[in-house]
Amino acid sequence: MKQTVGNACGTIGLLHAVGNVAAQVDLAEDSYLQRFVKKTSVMSPDEKAHFLETDTELETAHSVAACGGDTAPPDISSSVDLHFICFVCVDGGLYELDGRKKQPIYHGPSSQETLLKDSVNVVQEFMARNPESMNFNVIALAKES
Repeated sequence: MKQTVGNACGTIGLLHAVGNVAAQVDLAEDSYLQRFVKKTSVMSPDEKAHFLETDTELETAHSVAACGGDTAPPDISSSVDLHFICFVCVDGGLYELDGRKKQPIYHGPSSQETLLKDSVNVVQEFMARNPESMNFNVIALAKES
């Protein structure tokens, strides 16, 4: 899905991650994520972006979460040099989902068993481009054990 809402890349990354595993996990009954997946599962990426632009429930939840930390969030129209992406395994391939890009970026073969390792390899390539930078963070969604 395209990111058309400013400074919402973390939320978009989360929606990409959950949307790509929704068939394998039990989303909480009548939760926002379950409703989002049901409503948007047949939409095109552009239609999903438009849905998010007009979804007041997500806007409210996003604002509450963004203001919940110790650091004030940037204004929605501010230009920031930070960004979240998501890695998923689809049909045996590792894909980078970036709402700023026109389409998913294929990074090679992968599987559910090797997704984390394969994603880490790509992230390490990103980090090698600017080894002095401390502006990297990795978050993994995992089943509760």
